[in-house]
Amino acid sequence: MSNAHNDSSSFWSGKRVVVTGGSGFLGSFVVDKLRKRGASELIVPRSSDYDLRDKNAIHRLFQDSMAQRDLSDVVIIHLAANVGGIGANRAHPAEFFYDNLMMGVQLMHESWRLGVGKFVAIGTVCAYPKMTAIPFVEDDLWEGYPEETNAPYGLAKKMLLVQSQTYREQYGFNSEFNLRTFVRGTLRLDGWAEAWQD
Repeated sequence: MSNAHNDSSSFWSGKRVVVTGGSGFLGSFVVDKLRKRGASELIVPRSSDYDLRDKNAIHRLFQDSMAQRDLSDVVIIHLAANVGGIGANRAHPAEFFYDNLMMGVQLMHESWRLGVGKFVAIGTVCAYPKMTAIPFVEDDLWEGYPEETNAPYGLAKKMLLVQSQTYREQYGFNSEFNLRTFVRGTLRLDGWAEAWQD
């Protein structure tokens, strides 16, 4: 039996793939998998060059990386996020809400407006209600308020699900929302280790 990803090189052929957050923990693994599956035109914008909270920076990203391109051949995988542990979430709930909401909502809107072929938003387990039964099931996503410490981050990400559904329904925009439930590990970058658990 063959794995579906073994035949995916034809899908990625001729596509330009923009992976926001592509140099982070999850993003670096996604970029590596995309390369292995045949994506050769990968763009990993850095936050120091493109502050995705700023609509003008999003426009510059499109101009710099997609000029002279048929945008229907562009795939955006939005992994960029302002994230942190419990202490950071308690100390900076407004920043976690605002930064994540603005990055995602504006990037998806501009992608739709300019005719991007596919937009993939990544969610978080922090969007689930505080008292969700384990194992998590998608039907429980709207059954209550998230755990208070993570709620600003989780709700900001959850709004991308709403946006994706409504843009697909009203505009026919090819968008999807993938909800990851748990990521853990260590990645070594330039002599330092980044540990992650979400």
